[in-house]
Amino acid sequence: MSESSPLPPVRLTSEAELARDALATPLLSRAARLARWAGPDTRVGAGGELVEEQLPGAADALGLTGDDAAATASEAWRVAVDTGLVEIVDEEEGAVAAGADLALLTSGAPQDVLGVWLTALETVLADASVPDLDDLVDAVDGGGEIDFSSLDWDPEAEAEFLDGVLGNLYLLTVSEGGAGESPVPLPALAASMIVPDDMGEPTNDVLEQVSDAMMRLDDQFRLLEPVGLVDFQPVDETLMADTDEESSAAAADDADVSRYGMVRLTPLGLYGLRARLLESGLTAPAVGDLADKGADALLDGTAAFPPTAARAETEQWLARREPLAAARELLAAARGGDAGAPLRRLHCQQALSLVGLEAEPALREVLDDAELGGLARVWLSEHGAADVPPPSEAMIFWLTIDTIAAQLAAEGNSAELQGLVEGLAQQHGSFFAAAWRVDHPATPDVLEAMGRLHPDKKVAKEARKAAFKARSQQGG
Repeated sequence: MSESSPLPPVRLTSEAELARDALATPLLSRAARLARWAGPDTRVGAGGELVEEQLPGAADALGLTGDDAAATASEAWRVAVDTGLVEIVDEEEGAVAAGADLALLTSGAPQDVLGVWLTALETVLADASVPDLDDLVDAVDGGGEIDFSSLDWDPEAEAEFLDGVLGNLYLLTVSEGGAGESPVPLPALAASMIVPDDMGEPTNDVLEQVSDAMMRLDDQFRLLEPVGLVDFQPVDETLMADTDEESSAAAADDADVSRYGMVRLTPLGLYGLRARLLESGLTAPAVGDLADKGADALLDGTAAFPPTAARAETEQWLARREPLAAARELLAAARGGDAGAPLRRLHCQQALSLVGLEAEPALREVLDDAELGGLARVWLSEHGAADVPPPSEAMIFWLTIDTIAAQLAAEGNSAELQGLVEGLAQQHGSFFAAAWRVDHPATPDVLEAMGRLHPDKKVAKEARKAAFKARSQQGG
């Protein structure tokens, strides 16, 4: 993901709800219980881990049984230490006490709770990039040391791979028309990291890489689910029963794709990944970020938003203001002759469509404004207002150029814009003869675009001639 290109805005639930979700996650709740369980007799090793003889007691305190009870308790203890729920007060003795952050879970603000949870998330993400325990055991050499070279493990590459997968999952979740709240098949997520964009049919070698990546992700998402990052349906273990079968990634089909694993980000997971993206320097907006900003920030900020998100952001912005004052602020921010002004006016018009008749005085105030008079007349007419003066021919042409300039900025050479261009040329036979005289900074560029877009060579030539005249008139 590019650091300069903003991601689509995410819709987050309230911090209060997210904090409740964080407290309810299995891993953080276990860590908190162990922090309260620890006492004067609790002892830890040099790395802060519970000494082996105390793991059964920790597992009992958590109500855990079975073969994984001690490992689960050990993981929860590590999170308790890493998040500051437990503090080591005597390294030589290995003595511990409740940490200062433990009280935040019961008396802190939602943001405090989420801060503790984010630290827990980092601990689990670091664990998820470490090789499987069995692989570590196999790599122990004769001297009792781990031979990392035999693991074929690059810690930095592993962390980057997992970050890339989670980034793709975030993008699929927040993109308009993407996965949304629906789970994503694990093979598709693995393929997004392995298969080149320009590859048609994946080769057997690539399919094998996808299959290996899918199984690695299966292990990693099993670790990430208890911290509340994802809801995860693991790979059906019966699929691995016959190792001679076709690669699992290649065998997946629409009928039983869920057997190959399904994953989706939770609301808490969206919050956590967005926090990490922001920390890494990416622009990751959230709907509501602009609600307390000025109208200029709203119109500029929503320029890159998908339509649904732009509307949601605008609705939150309007909800904090009186309709008449909001309309005046929007109209003032829409003025300007810079390159971004036409798109601001288009977004202003879209924002004003959400405002009721209380805003009418603000629109009437700009009826004689060269830049805003046209959109004011459109708004008043659409709202059934009386005594709306007809626009002059000069205003109609100016508004037409402004509208096309805005659509070019928003969509480029879209099919919708091509249809508009063809319609204008057909309805107004002398359009280009008049349009080049329009006193609008974007007139030359708009006429050049019309020349590119119109399929009729004769009409396209007229548009290019008009563009040349407009540029000459503006001294370009």
